[in-house]
Amino acid sequence: MAHQAENQAANLAQAILDKGVTVEKGQLVEFKKGSDRRLAVLDRPEGKKHWVALDERGTSHKIQPRDITFELPGGGFEQEDIQRIQSELEEFLDPSVLEVAWELLIEDNETTTPAALAQLLFSDQSLVPCYASHKLLSEDKVFFKQRKDGYGPRPASQVDDIRHQQQREQEREAQWETFLAKVQTQIEACKDVPFSDRPQPDWSPEEALYLEALERYALFEKEAPNFAPALELLKALNRYESGENAFDLLVDIARWSPYENLQLRRRKLPTTFSARLQEVTPTSIQDAPPDEDAERRLDLTHLKVYTIDDESTREIDDGLSVETLEDGKQQIWVHIADPTRWIRLGDELDLEARRRGTTVYLPEQVIPMFPEALATGPMSLVQGETCCALSFRVQLDNEGGVADYSIHTSHIRPTYRLSYSDVDEMLELGVTEELELTALNEAAKQRLHWREAQGSITINLPESSIKVRNGGEDIEIDVLEESASRQLVAEMMIMTSEVVGRYGRDNELPVPFRSQPQPELPPEAELMQLPAGPVRGSALRRCMSRSEVNLTPSRHASLGLDVYTQTTSPIRRYSDLIAHYQVKAHLRGGPLAFEAEELQTLLQTLGPISYEAVLVERQTKNYWAMEYLRRQGDKAWDVLMLRWLREHERLGLVMIEDLGIEQAVRFDRLVPLGERFKLRVVHVDPRRAEIRFQEVQEAVAESG
Repeated sequence: MAHQAENQAANLAQAILDKGVTVEKGQLVEFKKGSDRRLAVLDRPEGKKHWVALDERGTSHKIQPRDITFELPGGGFEQEDIQRIQSELEEFLDPSVLEVAWELLIEDNETTTPAALAQLLFSDQSLVPCYASHKLLSEDKVFFKQRKDGYGPRPASQVDDIRHQQQREQEREAQWETFLAKVQTQIEACKDVPFSDRPQPDWSPEEALYLEALERYALFEKEAPNFAPALELLKALNRYESGENAFDLLVDIARWSPYENLQLRRRKLPTTFSARLQEVTPTSIQDAPPDEDAERRLDLTHLKVYTIDDESTREIDDGLSVETLEDGKQQIWVHIADPTRWIRLGDELDLEARRRGTTVYLPEQVIPMFPEALATGPMSLVQGETCCALSFRVQLDNEGGVADYSIHTSHIRPTYRLSYSDVDEMLELGVTEELELTALNEAAKQRLHWREAQGSITINLPESSIKVRNGGEDIEIDVLEESASRQLVAEMMIMTSEVVGRYGRDNELPVPFRSQPQPELPPEAELMQLPAGPVRGSALRRCMSRSEVNLTPSRHASLGLDVYTQTTSPIRRYSDLIAHYQVKAHLRGGPLAFEAEELQTLLQTLGPISYEAVLVERQTKNYWAMEYLRRQGDKAWDVLMLRWLREHERLGLVMIEDLGIEQAVRFDRLVPLGERFKLRVVHVDPRRAEIRFQEVQEAVAESG
């Protein structure tokens, strides 16, 4: 009898595999519906191939014989029998018993069937043990593998491999659950807590992979590489799959700030220095390499030196002096910080500065080209300390042109650290103790008039300074008005860069000459019809071409100079540092730091780096301007119509006068250039750089 039942089960298994099962009403079968397996009683045929089967709930299913995965022994079953059989089934479904069977069958590699396994494990081949054996075998992934004539034991080596994989999967699953719990705990811990006070957990390397994927998805969404872990995490936390939700989650766990600079992250600008670079950064004379120019440095410590900058500036890279000669004539000294005293061409600090290309100035932070301890310390022209500099002696002619100049490596001792407002006040009061400032101011005016005579183009547009403090909680916007002090410093720096350009041209040095093509300006009569000030300045700016950098000296149109090489910010711009390397090498009479071909390749590399930095600065400034406007609610702003961007679409450019900020606005009327009116922000999303305005009618403005 047992042998007969075993053969019957084997035949059934073979029939199922061959998809040739003969089915009748009242049979109890297991069938597959998608990935789900169910028990049902065959109720009635439908058509030639299909049967209607009823599951334990009485739900009908239309199945074919090939859908049947197992037929339980016997017949005459009713739908009510299913629940009873399922409840009896539970006591037999212990997967651990399969290991016992596998150990008994592996030695002879003996194939088994559900009925044979039921007899082996339970000494019972009745309906429930047979079905339980079928379920154990069909769902097993470790010990047995289905064959045409039943189930065969897997080799011991394969079982070991599978078990190892399962163990690793279980460990991964446990780690995943632990990670999710940790994320949930962090979210709760950060709720209603100021960002600066939120806890910062230590994420394991495995956990960090998910968070890094989340960051990539927040930045680039589905264009991000390997963003699948981010979607898995968002789904597990019941958050919709979107870059915005990824951003919010990163903020919720204090991984990112609510005001995280996405442009900075997208463009992957380096924001920190490695521990190795910090180690090799010289912070004193004792740490510095030998001074190659020690014997040639001119001692200018007797000169009164003014450094003039914004109060917040920490990289002080220029100073000014006036020296009165025995014949009563005066000559100007411009002292520029000498970073190459503290580094060597090709060393780690130099190569890192080359990789960065420039210091990046953002409203919320400054990302220096050199480590801060070096840039704001030994490299800077610090008040009261003896500093290394590259000093430019300049004598002007009666019109303001450069009559004579010389360049020296030097030692100076800055006398005064002044802000622009300090200098403006001193000039306005005519402080007699500081007549050198008056002389510098007169020289700057003379230089400006001379450049105008050479065809320089002056564009009068206000600039705004945006400062962000307390992690983004405080935003300050100030309009930088034209002032005597700013004009003074600008003219002295332009003059110095002209001198270096002349030195490079006259000595045939490969240096980064900066030029600008002559723009095609509107006719004078047309310009004069525009309102003076920002409207006219905006029209001129629209005509200007981008400046170019190459090894051939050429005219810089807007500055009105035949030759120009930026040199005055070597702590902040690597192209300026290149000029220092070249000029100092030539002054020594030694080999140049860069030959022409090498320098041309380097400039081609620096160009895109600097452009990326400019884009980040511009986009970040725009973000904070929009965030500032968002926080002001529905305030009405006084604006000035500058010009049309696309007049046929009524898209214009306006300036918010109190802030010195320009914004594009779509109008429902043609607005005359130069018209002043009021606008109110009706929608702003700083993260998406979206903003919409609505014109405030005069009657509404008056009633408000």
